[in-house]
Amino acid sequence: MAMYTVSGIAHANLQDPNRVIQVGGDLNYPPYEFLDPDGNPAGYNVELTQAIAEVMGIKVNFQLGDWGAMRQALETGDVDILQGISYTDERAQKYTFSPAHAYVHQSIFTRKGNPVIDDISDLKGKSVVVQRQGVMHDYLLDHNIGAELVLVDTHADAIRLLASGKHDYALVANLPSLYLSQKLGISDIVLSGKAFEAQKYGYAVKKGNESLLAQFSEGLAILKNTGRYQEIYDKWLGPLEEKKFPWRKFVTAAIVISLVILAIVFWNRALAREVERRSKELELRQQQLIQADKMTSLGILVSGVAHEINNPCGLLMLNIPILRDSYQDALTVLEEHYQTHGDFELGGLSYSRMREEIPAMLDEMFAGVERIKRIVDDLGDFSRQDTSTIKEEVDLNTITTAAIRLVDNTLRKSTESFHAELGNNLPTFKGNAQRVEQVIINLLVNACQALEDKSQKIELKTYYRESTQQLVLKVIDQGCGIPPENLSSLSDPFFTTKRETGGTGLGLSVSSGIVREHGGTLTFNSKSDQGTTVTLSLPIE
Repeated sequence: MAMYTVSGIAHANLQDPNRVIQVGGDLNYPPYEFLDPDGNPAGYNVELTQAIAEVMGIKVNFQLGDWGAMRQALETGDVDILQGISYTDERAQKYTFSPAHAYVHQSIFTRKGNPVIDDISDLKGKSVVVQRQGVMHDYLLDHNIGAELVLVDTHADAIRLLASGKHDYALVANLPSLYLSQKLGISDIVLSGKAFEAQKYGYAVKKGNESLLAQFSEGLAILKNTGRYQEIYDKWLGPLEEKKFPWRKFVTAAIVISLVILAIVFWNRALAREVERRSKELELRQQQLIQADKMTSLGILVSGVAHEINNPCGLLMLNIPILRDSYQDALTVLEEHYQTHGDFELGGLSYSRMREEIPAMLDEMFAGVERIKRIVDDLGDFSRQDTSTIKEEVDLNTITTAAIRLVDNTLRKSTESFHAELGNNLPTFKGNAQRVEQVIINLLVNACQALEDKSQKIELKTYYRESTQQLVLKVIDQGCGIPPENLSSLSDPFFTTKRETGGTGLGLSVSSGIVREHGGTLTFNSKSDQGTTVTLSLPIE
């Protein structure tokens, strides 16, 4: 049974079954974490941590206080783990984060009647209330906005100060601020401007304490698989999210009403054609947004899976060399026994056979683990959210090799003959490695889908075309080919010949857009039943 108290510190190693893990949090950050009227820890984070402690068989002790003090306690070791902290790249230099268990939006709040802020840069010269050492405090300092910062310890202090009329704006989290406004009976506080991009929110430990974090990550994964996590999330955060203004329904209704009014007032054929054109554009954008949201969710899932696989991989990579060395040390004793007493069984087989097999098995196991790690690293790189420009120095062979590793399983299932010929000493090009890698993956998957049996081949080549100063990548398949009437439509959004098998027609459209961004070309040469050659050309300047 887990122990939940508010004070007391216990220090011991992670293997000690009597260890009490010190869990830090904010004392007034509802509905995530706060002290109830009796002074006991409560909220979404607290109940989630309690559930993780139960499934993992560990003991935890909550220390809720001012947020700045809690971050300092993590630094000094008085707190082992923070149960709720927003992820940023800067924080990741000092802390190690678990997979996100929630997402937090930050917004600019003000009093009714104050000017609306459209951009955070508009806060320059304004008096802005912000939580001390919170993620928005870090952001304002890092970006030197030029606002006059008023630091408070809790979100409740921020809301009270803003409502008192002493300051212009508050930069705080949405749910805690709306929750506290209702609880404190403050009605003149409103959102001003757009919310920031959702931030990953989860557990974090100081660098070097990853083994503890792994326990909480494993517990979180168990809760998600059993449905317990969703129950806790719906209990604390679901009702608040449901109370949000239904902007999507409002916008949809507004568009429908506008179209009806326009149809009544301007009922003619020209307007009907314009309405049809605009409706198709809206449908296209909606489908693209849905696809983008699916890819974002897939990226988060892949990142979490990669994180979970890396832990056992690291353990195997550490232990296999030790087992190999141990076997070498024991070999002398085993050989002496063999020479003296003759052959004997080892692991169900004769020693005379096993002494040759064991080293080979250990080497194969270690090579397999290294291969898993490379694949996981490639998945992590491919799924990581892309914020870079197209000005990186990119090695075409490097990203091509990574793409091949990622689709290796698809290639093995599709063909018995895949051959890659990578050019030597290719120059680099200016671009975005992740986006171009996405294009190469799409071309290889399309080639696999075009094959009708495993005896058909796929070839990939890279080389430098000096006459045009272009890098070239070709993917050649012996598949079903493309009818001539479809060649000109391959890059059109939603054009697909595989709709009955789930194709969306966005793959080549997105790939063509990425290639155009890089100043390159994507061409197709194909005939029905004679295979397809796709040529990707990228300028080195």
